[in-house]
Amino acid sequence: MPHFPGDLSEPPLIGPLDLAARVDEALQVQALAFGLGPGEVAVRRQIVLRHLTLPGARALGATAPSGRLLGFVYGLPNDRSHWWSGVVEPYLRAAGTEEWLDDSFVITELHVHPDFQQRGIGRALITGLTDSAAEPRSILSAIDTDSPARGLYRALGYRDLARRVVFPSAPLPYAVMGAPLPLRRGI
Repeated sequence: MPHFPGDLSEPPLIGPLDLAARVDEALQVQALAFGLGPGEVAVRRQIVLRHLTLPGARALGATAPSGRLLGFVYGLPNDRSHWWSGVVEPYLRAAGTEEWLDDSFVITELHVHPDFQQRGIGRALITGLTDSAAEPRSILSAIDTDSPARGLYRALGYRDLARRVVFPSAPLPYAVMGAPLPLRRGI
């Protein structure tokens, strides 16, 4: 049997997550993975809870046998009236990729506790969530740097649709990426 770090003696359970009920635990994972302070976590808490009220929003979690949340992903069908779409739309239009905003499933957040990264948990979460999407493609935004997260997205079939996307109050630019569904399997 493979050994998993921390409190894992067996692979984590990937399954539906009541994100509203576990929002604080999830945001602690995000804070550690993304380097967020308490003020940013408080703002994101309200955003997550609002997103979960939107049609088609759903989440998956990765839990240890102890029940500890190790990672989570959530997303929803894209709607051009949402804030995120309004920010990225001019960048996509300029890049000639604006059509990706239509008939797409957005990965809103994907985070894995740093102690459990590079173990396939993020891959299992994102593929599990998108496998049940009715839309033919998926879009997301990620910090526009060469990172393990962007490497994972590329391995799953995501490609850059627009780069140097600036979100209000974000200190770094983002890339918007898109992939046909189902996501690529393999490596």
